[in-house]
Amino acid sequence: MRLPLYQVDAFADRLFTGNPAAVVPLEQWLPEPLMQSIAMENNLSETAFIVRQGQGWGIRWFTPTGEIDLCGHATLASAFVITAFIDPQATELLFHTKVAGDLRVSRDGDLYTLDFPTRAPAPATAPADLLRALGGPDPVEVLAARDWFIVYPDAAAVRGLTPDFALLSAIAGKVIVTAPGEDVDFVSRFFAPAEGIPEDPVTGSAHCSLIPYWAARLGRDGLEARQLSARGGRLHCRLLGERVHIAGRGVLYLEGAIHV
Repeated sequence: MRLPLYQVDAFADRLFTGNPAAVVPLEQWLPEPLMQSIAMENNLSETAFIVRQGQGWGIRWFTPTGEIDLCGHATLASAFVITAFIDPQATELLFHTKVAGDLRVSRDGDLYTLDFPTRAPAPATAPADLLRALGGPDPVEVLAARDWFIVYPDAAAVRGLTPDFALLSAIAGKVIVTAPGEDVDFVSRFFAPAEGIPEDPVTGSAHCSLIPYWAARLGRDGLEARQLSARGGRLHCRLLGERVHIAGRGVLYLEGAIHV
């Protein structure tokens, strides 16, 4: 069986920045073990599989080790692939998910805006080894939503973290670290070694928690964000009640086919 494969740098203004995602358009869903094997072979933080469903698209996301419930950058990459190769006239795309409900993506030129649910973090008590595994200074706050949410005093603290990934991988869940920005409203990094992703370059789904937190703290709904991974990424953010808008661009890296 020959399947199309695309790789897109999402939340990127130029190649080799942002977060690379693989996108595999399908006629119908493949068996889950096969989709997992493809994601493992791709060895990217996420591979998105999309299937046309009526006026929209079904979408599922797999890391190298398992299926996840929500992924921003691979959704942006999927929208990029659809508008670049399948339906170039589309400006509004609807994605159906297994857990996160319906997600919408709008396109304005080369800018893609994701409409995602909020996941506001709440105060929490961190596991004993979490802060030690992150290896940074004492945080300002410890919260949690889907992910652990650790707030540091400044961008330098976030940039300077050198996590112990072996220790961090023994702690259940994913970890967002964040602080006020220097040239943007806030910065972040995202770690998920237990999911086969030591550090994710740019994490759209993390901003479902970051946006409501920083909107409340800074007292405004429109925010600019930067993820401080080695590749880096810029995100344009807005809080709209129980939804967030997360906008960025995509750059095509690879177009090919896989044989399974």
